[in-house]
Amino acid sequence: METPDVPEFAASFAVPWAARSAGAGVSQATLRDIAAATGLSIGTVSRALKNQSGMTESTRSLVLETAERLGYDFAQLRSGPIRRIAFLLHSQHNTLASGSFFSPVLHGAEEVCRREGIALSFFAVGPAEPVMGLIRLHQPDAILCAGYFEPEVLTALQQAGKPMVLVDMQRRGFTSVNPDNLHGGYLATQHLLRAGRKRIAMLSGSLAHYSIQQRNRGFRQALFDAKVHADPDLEVTLPAVGDAEQSVSDAVQALLALPKRADAVFCYNDSTALAAMKACRKAGLKIPQDIAIVGFDDIAAAPAGIPPLSTVRVDKAALGQTGIELLLQKTENHPSQITVPVELIVRESSHGV
Repeated sequence: METPDVPEFAASFAVPWAARSAGAGVSQATLRDIAAATGLSIGTVSRALKNQSGMTESTRSLVLETAERLGYDFAQLRSGPIRRIAFLLHSQHNTLASGSFFSPVLHGAEEVCRREGIALSFFAVGPAEPVMGLIRLHQPDAILCAGYFEPEVLTALQQAGKPMVLVDMQRRGFTSVNPDNLHGGYLATQHLLRAGRKRIAMLSGSLAHYSIQQRNRGFRQALFDAKVHADPDLEVTLPAVGDAEQSVSDAVQALLALPKRADAVFCYNDSTALAAMKACRKAGLKIPQDIAIVGFDDIAAAPAGIPPLSTVRVDKAALGQTGIELLLQKTENHPSQITVPVELIVRESSHGV
């Protein structure tokens, strides 16, 4: 598996946050109105609304709550040109395995930023770290969030009042760009069914992740359309902690130990599929004669697998490019959901029997 060149960065912070709504349909308040209502200076109100440093969180919260109550139009804060963008990646994705997917996403974002003369900064952040402190310190004009983020973190980021786009995640009220995960899961499973496989298993990560949830839905839909029973014993959710390769090995052993063992495995990503192939070879199985395996993403290591891995190709650079382009269009007042097409790539791990 290739070594990702996504840089390591740890930001530490506390995330005080309050849910806020848009205040549509209310008469427009001014900074002077908010200053009068709070007893603060206009300068302090302006800094609070822009999430700048130099004040307590209680003061910042007071200003935000008063602005919402008075119907302040937060879009006024976003009228300037975008010159600096923060690319945020959840720390759980800042790993060797996940980097094979997110590094090309970052490169795609960088390509557009270079073309447009925009400075792009990368940060890996976690749920227990102060993301708002990071945003106030670096003062980006817009934010691109890649991969899964906890709802609380997204709400805190949204409170910054900056254009924001989600990549490889979807949440109501946010503009996002995703691969066609559902169709990809369907294509992979349909391919295995057409190859004559009867006992198709799926190895998944946490279904809290939008992309994994959608891939699982595609898997189930393909079985349903083929009138194949979805056996719960054949669906395994891998643990989020611990040795990833050992977890896959344990899951594969359990699937092979069933009274009617699996004859195919659809894996939610290529890193899992490559580990599953290794476990199957160790168990003395021939791929694809004894068991067929399909992954998802088409990372650089997929065609170099033993045997080469069938997978669903995702244009990862296009995700990053589209994310930046959506930020430049400033679509946050009219959230849109963009889906990037995927393609089934058939290689020896599921073909040639």
